[in-house]
Amino acid sequence: MTTRSCSAEGAPPLSTPTGPPRPDAGSGTVADHGGHRVELLGQCPVEAYGDAVLPLALDVTRHDDVFAAVERGSEHFGGLDVVLTAAGYGLFGAVEEVSEQEARHNMEANLFGTLAVVQAALPILRAQGHGHFLLVSSMGGIVAGPMFFQPTKWAVEALGESLSAEVAPFGLRVTLIEPGAYRTTFFTDASTRRAAPIPAYDPARRALAELSAGLPLGDPSATPPALFAALEAERPPLRLVLGSQSLPLFRRTYAERLAEWDAWAAVSDAAQG
Repeated sequence: MTTRSCSAEGAPPLSTPTGPPRPDAGSGTVADHGGHRVELLGQCPVEAYGDAVLPLALDVTRHDDVFAAVERGSEHFGGLDVVLTAAGYGLFGAVEEVSEQEARHNMEANLFGTLAVVQAALPILRAQGHGHFLLVSSMGGIVAGPMFFQPTKWAVEALGESLSAEVAPFGLRVTLIEPGAYRTTFFTDASTRRAAPIPAYDPARRALAELSAGLPLGDPSATPPALFAALEAERPPLRLVLGSQSLPLFRRTYAERLAEWDAWAAVSDAAQG
């Protein structure tokens, strides 16, 4: 199967981009997943792939550049079937530690960068009458934890859910990709920024470091079959969890939320007036 795809992984100058689970750079391999030839480029010369690959440098915080890049990609491939946006970076720090500038910049890249790619590609896909958006969120888009600034991924979740309802009448599909922890560069300084620490939060910081050190990291090369399964499904999921560690956590979290809502149901109902 040949799929015309646009993958946005550009990031603003303040950071190094981090994308969906993927192999570490430095190797180029070809694997077969259900009849699909999946090429993991790594640092292989792009010239080896001819017109099948169109690399474009992109800063997703530059709105006009995003639209120009998507348009060029559509012209090059004669349309777009799949648009994957994974641009962004992680921001570690307690709410009190994160500065307004850091929070705004993180939101600009992770949320507004995603929004720009979607808005640039949507008229093309709508005119075609088909297409699939893959918006890379995170397990942190469902469950927020301490010391990690996660509002951007929660916003991407809401964006994807609204988008899905809006574009379904046009024959377009939307899937939010929610990866857990993988063996990528995400937890390194290459893909994250850290707020200036306040000593009072050092115990929470150490606890997070211990938790992260004990996480079973997934193999990025195991993720392509899951993505292809979603792309080819007659009814693709709105949310696709990647990895085995997230779903048990989600089940516990939602059970706790439902229990708390139920416990306060009388107060909530009385507030109706």
